[in-house]
Amino acid sequence: MDTSESSTTEPDAATDAAAPPRRGWRRWAMDIRPLGIPAYQRLWTSTIITAVGSQLTAVAVPKQIYDVTHSSAWVGYASLAGLVPMVAFALWGGAVADTVDRRKLLLVTNTGIAVTSLLFWAQAVTGMDSVAVLMVLLACQQAFFGLNAPARNASIARLVPAEQLPAANALGSTVMQTGLVAGPLLAGVLIPVIGLPELYLIDAVALCVTVWAVFRLPALPPLGAAARRAGVREIAAGFRYISRHKVLLLSFLADTVAMVLGMPRALFPQLAAQTYHSYGEGLALGVLFAGIPVGAVLGGLFSGVFSRARRHGWMVIGAVVGWGVAIAGFGLSRDLWVALAFLAAAGVADMVSMVFRGAILLSAATDEMRGRMQGVFTVVVAGGPRLADVLHGTAGSAFGPRAAVAGGGALVVVVMLALAAAVPALRRYRI
Repeated sequence: MDTSESSTTEPDAATDAAAPPRRGWRRWAMDIRPLGIPAYQRLWTSTIITAVGSQLTAVAVPKQIYDVTHSSAWVGYASLAGLVPMVAFALWGGAVADTVDRRKLLLVTNTGIAVTSLLFWAQAVTGMDSVAVLMVLLACQQAFFGLNAPARNASIARLVPAEQLPAANALGSTVMQTGLVAGPLLAGVLIPVIGLPELYLIDAVALCVTVWAVFRLPALPPLGAAARRAGVREIAAGFRYISRHKVLLLSFLADTVAMVLGMPRALFPQLAAQTYHSYGEGLALGVLFAGIPVGAVLGGLFSGVFSRARRHGWMVIGAVVGWGVAIAGFGLSRDLWVALAFLAAAGVADMVSMVFRGAILLSAATDEMRGRMQGVFTVVVAGGPRLADVLHGTAGSAFGPRAAVAGGGALVVVVMLALAAAVPALRRYRI
């Protein structure tokens, strides 16, 4: 174990029950040991509902805005209206999560998200058709999400033992990626049948189940005895903590490198129209957008292959390098189904990276800092792909989409290997 930044199990974390070694195909299948812990099972159940329900609203809001305005620009403005409060409240929410009972914070924020969904339903069913109202509600929803996510993720280390953190993260990440695939498909099927108001209502009702699941969690008060207030000073202390702990800093940088340099989704429409048009532009676009989430889900289903690994640092390095190689291969592909295979491989690598970066954040940070670490993590995860959209869109216009994608993937490999060579903390980290 790394002596400088080793992991610890918190005093109130669940103890690991002895389990016989898995044999045959079970070694490859998802490690579901954390689901044997009732508290984690409740948190995970609430994540299932949130993952699918949030995608129903994520499809319904831009659809309604476009129906009202007939302008894609307004859809883009709405996305920005949701991003800004999410980033701000995620940073503040991380500090709040380190000062209060995380269960109570989850109750308040999940209730807020449910009420917001109910208000979305009310404005739709009354035919208000106000873009301003939609954007205000979206901003409120994303603010509640920003407060919720750090507390939810930071709670995992208090519910499962340290050696099960990768498995717990794999379970949660698989559900979220499945939601990215199933939610929009379900919304697409339901909107013509039941309409937008009922879609909002389904999300609101489902979130009530989430509130009940969170209500049944144990109390999760701060472990430190000293009372603190969540303010700018505490947020700044979180960033200082990251700067002093190289393994945490490298975990954030690894995700930034992968997402900013190697997330090519902004070029999918151009690639569908120019490179893969012979397959049908609509089919090609759908395949490209589905490739990474489908690969991530497959990676989660077979996470037993990697979730018991103890060298978490090397797993992150290998996953980011694998992501870069797969994205470069995708950029060089002219056949749609070869491209899909590379994107799916990138999705598997992304799942491995998410699992072990999440485990590092939960095990290397002390409990009094976990909320702030998860707040920064939420901002990085949300902000990185949006920066990538700008970077890849610009590079694609200048050099062509395939060159921009392949070049971005190659840069991911070079930069990640350089970081791993220059700073040994991540290479040495294990649990």
